[in-house]
Amino acid sequence: MTRGLEQLHVLVGDWTASSEKYSEGRGHTSVAPTEGGKFLRIESRQEDDRFPTSTQVVGGDESRDECTVLYYDSRGVHRVYQMSVQGGVWRMWRDAPGFNQRYIGNMKDGGKTIEGQWEMSKDGKHWEVDFDLTYTKK
Repeated sequence: MTRGLEQLHVLVGDWTASSEKYSEGRGHTSVAPTEGGKFLRIESRQEDDRFPTSTQVVGGDESRDECTVLYYDSRGVHRVYQMSVQGGVWRMWRDAPGFNQRYIGNMKDGGKTIEGQWEMSKDGKHWEVDFDLTYTKK
C-alpha cells in the first residue's frame, strides 16, 4: 500500500451521507480496498433516484501523500480529483478551468463522523459553498 493510501484507511467502511441543503439526497457510501489493497473503491448511492450514483477508484503514488481519484457517475460525468486525509481533515479537490471543486471534511467522534462541504470556484481563487455533506459511519 502506498503512503497516500495508508492515510485513507480511516475512510474504509460503510457510511450514511446526508445534507441539510439537500435532505432528499440522503444516501449510502461504501469505501473498500480492492485489488489486494492497492486501490480503494468508493461507491455512493442516494435514496432518491434524482441524485446520481457514483463510483470512484482511488490510487496512490509512492512518492506523494495525496492520492488520485478517478470519478464516474450515472449522469456520464468523468472527473479526476486528488484526495488526502491529514490531521483529521479529509480533502478532495479538482483544479479544472472554469469549474474548480473541493470538499473539506472535518473528522469528529473518533473518525465516526465527517462534517464538511463541497465548494466551487470559477477562477480557483474565489470560492463559494455548493452544499454541505456529512458522513456518519454505520
